[in-house]
Amino acid sequence: MGVSVRTGKEGDVSAEPNVVPLCDVLLVLLIIFMVVTPLVQKGVDVRLPDALNTINQPENPEVVLSIKKDGTMYVNQDQATMDNLQTLLEDAFMSATDKKLYLRADKELEYGKIVDIIEILKDSGVDIVGIITEKKTTKSD
Repeated sequence: MGVSVRTGKEGDVSAEPNVVPLCDVLLVLLIIFMVVTPLVQKGVDVRLPDALNTINQPENPEVVLSIKKDGTMYVNQDQATMDNLQTLLEDAFMSATDKKLYLRADKELEYGKIVDIIEILKDSGVDIVGIITEKKTTKSD
């Protein structure tokens, strides 16, 4: 940061910091955060099915099981397999206040895969499964 020095009529010397470069840096940082913030996605990228009658999900659900089209699963942000899914769910519910799981499954996922996963959910002690969907805008006939 530069310092400007000026002399007054009486010979006083006063030093004032030059804040213009600091403002430039702050503006650049502000622009970077404005551009990057919308790109930060929360959760796993899944194409959700549409539903006409939906309720609002909580802002920050405690336990979310996301399943992609290819069958890869994530408990919150941790990748899971059919072998370790029950263990990951039990660990996630240890710190959760209620045994409610939110399921974010891709709309093109096979139905049989979901049935297998629901069996594991029952064995893990999940009380309620909430299915997360996109809100359908119009009724199709």
